[in-house]
Amino acid sequence: MPDQTTPSSPQTSPETTPPPAEPLADPAPARVYVENKPPRGLYVRVFIYVIATHVLLAFMSLLVVVAKSR
Repeated sequence: MPDQTTPSSPQTSPETTPPPAEPLADPAPARVYVENKPPRGLYVRVFIYVIATHVLLAFMSLLVVVAKSR
């Protein structure tokens, strides 16, 4: 008979502790984010810059034509 007079608690008893969980399998490697197309805002800015450049060139050409006619 063991000389232990109090029963062991179920949480610390080696007979009642669940077996250790199997080690988790390595998760899939994190996918690396690769941006393979530019954001939509880039197209909008390029469009505005192109339009603004054409308008500026047209206005300067108009000024040149007006200056030469005087």
